[in-house]
Amino acid sequence: MNTLWKLTKEAARYKGLYIIAILSTFSLTVINLSAPKVLSAMTGIVEKGVDDSSFDTIIWLAIALLGLYLLRVLFRFLSNYLAHRAAWYLVGDLRSRLYNKLQSLDLGFFHDKQTGDLMSRVVNDTRDFELLYAHMIPDLITNFVTFLGVLIILLTINWKLAIVTCAPIPLILISGVIFAKKVRPYFKESQKVMGDLNAQLQDSLSGLHEIQAFGQESYEGERVRKKSFEQVVAMLRALKASAIFHPCVELLSSAGTVLVVFYGGYLAYQKEISVADIVAFVLYLSLFYAPVSGLANLLESLQQSLAGAERVTLILDTPSAIEDAPDAKPLENVKGAITFENISFNYENKIPVLRQISFSCNPGMMVALVGPTGVGKTTATQLISRFYDPVEGRILIDGQDIKKATLESLRHNISPVLQDTFLFNGTIAENIGYARPDATREEIEKAAKAANIHDDILHMPDGYETEVGERGLRLSGGQKQRVAIARAILRNSPIIVLDEATASVDVQTERQIQSAIAELTGKRTIIAIAHRLSTIMNADLILVIHEGKIVERGNHEELMAMKGLYYKMQQAAL
Repeated sequence: MNTLWKLTKEAARYKGLYIIAILSTFSLTVINLSAPKVLSAMTGIVEKGVDDSSFDTIIWLAIALLGLYLLRVLFRFLSNYLAHRAAWYLVGDLRSRLYNKLQSLDLGFFHDKQTGDLMSRVVNDTRDFELLYAHMIPDLITNFVTFLGVLIILLTINWKLAIVTCAPIPLILISGVIFAKKVRPYFKESQKVMGDLNAQLQDSLSGLHEIQAFGQESYEGERVRKKSFEQVVAMLRALKASAIFHPCVELLSSAGTVLVVFYGGYLAYQKEISVADIVAFVLYLSLFYAPVSGLANLLESLQQSLAGAERVTLILDTPSAIEDAPDAKPLENVKGAITFENISFNYENKIPVLRQISFSCNPGMMVALVGPTGVGKTTATQLISRFYDPVEGRILIDGQDIKKATLESLRHNISPVLQDTFLFNGTIAENIGYARPDATREEIEKAAKAANIHDDILHMPDGYETEVGERGLRLSGGQKQRVAIARAILRNSPIIVLDEATASVDVQTERQIQSAIAELTGKRTIIAIAHRLSTIMNADLILVIHEGKIVERGNHEELMAMKGLYYKMQQAAL
């Protein structure tokens, strides 16, 4: 019920469409209830004998019946189309809202999540809302009104026969409750496995180069096949329960019909009911049991919809660990001074990553973080942008605690260049301009020149309109890095984070990237991480991190004179 209430609140924004659709559904039901009454009246006239006067009445009844059928076409259109229109708009809104929610969550949320599963929730699970609001709710209203209306009519025709007609109803309702409890876990499992299958496909397609390189096509094909049939088995379990439930409902409904025919015949034999009433009763009988039989389909669809809805609401109800404080204010006129005060951090496994990290840098300085892999260098840079919050200490920018700054203004003042450079599937100009969608072509080219990528772009087939492919597949590693640097330059943020900006590139490309970084030195505050120490030799401050602590600090000459860990790293690099 909690899930249904949340869904109802989501759908309320389209109440206008739903009200018209529901009113049309009511009108359609009234028409369906009226038609047999007209036919019954015509039967009664024919039974008594047709003369000129009664024939005129039959003509008017036929015209009325035609009018009812025409109105039924109109109201069925309004009922179906407007319900679908509202439902699909709701699905679109929910997909957008769910995606925006995922964007707002902290990075810690994604540590144990698979991209394919999250995509399944956004695309597949939200689609079940259309089933709920365009089919189930209108059908539920129609069935309820039809059942109630027919029951009243049957009671007015012959209350004894009407009571006999209702005999199977309690058994059908009890079986429906049992079915709902039985089938829902199967649909939930099916939705979960579908998410796992999407995750497997996404992972395999992303790693297709490695799969082919290592000849693992058969292995990966079998993994996908296994996941696919896990979903098939889960769905078949639900359908097996449905295959048992549906015939049981039909049997109980048929039993009710048999009872009506038998008892109706008895009442006719006793002269307690007329032929016209029996005809009306039989005509209404199909309308009476249709909603009850439809309960089986509604229950099945409801369980399937709720299984997907729970997966959607689970994301929507997830609180983000990183949010604006109630008194947060935007950072303005940022110069780029950064201060770490006794920063400690650990992930959910509680294993310390950073321990009592403290340092300060003035605007325009270049600070380099060096040390072995896994000592927390990247984590330290992510704390600056509040992708995570430290468990102890605080970080200041221009003397303001970043927890008291709005996230939008904080991240607007920081431009990252990551080791695993991500480029969107579009043109080079679009990827550079992503940092500032309103940037002119001249500004984009100026940023590209500063990043030493302009000449490379001009030699490409379509220049700045060259398509980079998915994740920048058509560019070399060095070109992608320099496009990312150009993107950071174009944003014109006072703080730039360079995370292994020269990793996995050749010497010539490294020099080009170093030249691009040199262009930024003194103009931006730069926080750089590098395993290639040649990249950061000119840094104003070098912090050597080991086991989560700063063990050495100073410039290149000072650290070399210490002959400590930094010195050993330099010697190993020779």
